[in-house]
Amino acid sequence: MPLWRNSKVVVITGASAGVGRAAAREFARMGADVALLARNADALDNARAEVESYGRRALAIPVDVSDADAVERAAHLVESQLGPIDVWVNNAMVTVFSPVELLQADEVRRVTEVTYLGAVNGTLSALKRMLPRGRGVIIQVGSALAYRSIPLQAPYCGAKAAIRGFTDSLRTELLRSGSRVRVTMVQMPALNTPQFDWCRTRMPRKPQPVPPIFEPEVAARAIVWASRHRRREVFVGASTVAAIWGNRLAAPLLDRYLSRTAYDAQLAAEPVEPNRRDNLWQTVPGDHGAHGRFRDQASDRSRELWLTTHRPLLLTACALGVALAWLAGSRLSGR
Repeated sequence: MPLWRNSKVVVITGASAGVGRAAAREFARMGADVALLARNADALDNARAEVESYGRRALAIPVDVSDADAVERAAHLVESQLGPIDVWVNNAMVTVFSPVELLQADEVRRVTEVTYLGAVNGTLSALKRMLPRGRGVIIQVGSALAYRSIPLQAPYCGAKAAIRGFTDSLRTELLRSGSRVRVTMVQMPALNTPQFDWCRTRMPRKPQPVPPIFEPEVAARAIVWASRHRRREVFVGASTVAAIWGNRLAAPLLDRYLSRTAYDAQLAAEPVEPNRRDNLWQTVPGDHGAHGRFRDQASDRSRELWLTTHRPLLLTACALGVALAWLAGSRLSGR
């Protein structure tokens, strides 16, 4: 059943694989037309076909989001072919698994340009169109790592934290101006996506997400929900909430805990292949889909997301419980 009475136009960056691919399907399933932005043209074509299989319009645009002019041209093309953009999802990312001392400056710059500045470029192009119309939603796909950094992923953690800082500033400006454009950041847990098989790494063993792991469809449902509800942030997974609050309450203790556990937790038992290809500068050929190799460990449900998306129901239940307790107490005291 369609989610909206009138179809929406949604732009998703990083739409050829992982969370972006799953989000494209979920938006299409709910009745949206979807513009898919990513570097891998072949995978984009397959993602476009998936959107169209739901009876929705799709537009696949090969683009590197680190190029602001290219993103702007893509936004113009979307509006000329699909119509006004209602939702813009900044999801594109790259990462490098490496101790800081072994990082190269150009690698850090590249992660920053794609993961952070890519989100900035998308946001600016979205605002250029949404602000004059006085409507629209911008969704930043974040991470628990935007709040709590871990070893071996310093450039990525820095980029996600930068997106959070940028988004907080934008949010205050939108509030000051009274704009009806809104921005939401969806903070993700560990996800079963292909990035762990194509990210750059200097470690001897294959990268892996830190359990608990969730399927990308969980992230996709959170993104679609965030596009329809006025929420400052959406936390996906209890592990995300634990990481954020653990850092707020006991950051020094968490530093020591992560220094002991987070290296091995991010490395699988299998060694890295000698000729491993990565997507830092160029895409890895082929269509890698939405899922990674961790299906036997990944959950397709999140209790924390359910609690987040059913907050009014929970508040009503709590209020009813209080009322019933008060009535019971009144009757007992009246005997």
